[in-house]
Amino acid sequence: MSERKILYVEDNEYNRKIVRQLLSRSACKLFEAADGETGVALARSELPDLILMDVQLPKMSGLDATRLLTTEADTRHIPVIVITSYALSGDRDKAMQAGASSYIAKPYSPSELLKMVKQFLPDL
Repeated sequence: MSERKILYVEDNEYNRKIVRQLLSRSACKLFEAADGETGVALARSELPDLILMDVQLPKMSGLDATRLLTTEADTRHIPVIVITSYALSGDRDKAMQAGASSYIAKPYSPSELLKMVKQFLPDL
């Protein structure tokens, strides 16, 4: 199996560092974007196997980016896990309506996120 590609769209450097460390022992290449527009551009150019998408992003929200990517022919097959720190009633529904494959709320444990990633990439 070739190396898996994961795109993490998150504006917080600390959160990116945690996920970078979490996935460092996995057979994957991690791409990172600090805003929604860059995330969409990277998803289009790299066609990752999985996207981890924060909701609160500069330039374009994570829900708007997810909605866009899940409607485009080249990227609609890519699973998107939406990550939010605003676990309010209805947020899960908003994420799923935007086209997310799954949803996780901050704070989450690293093992919880890794377990979710492996649901979509079991060979990781």
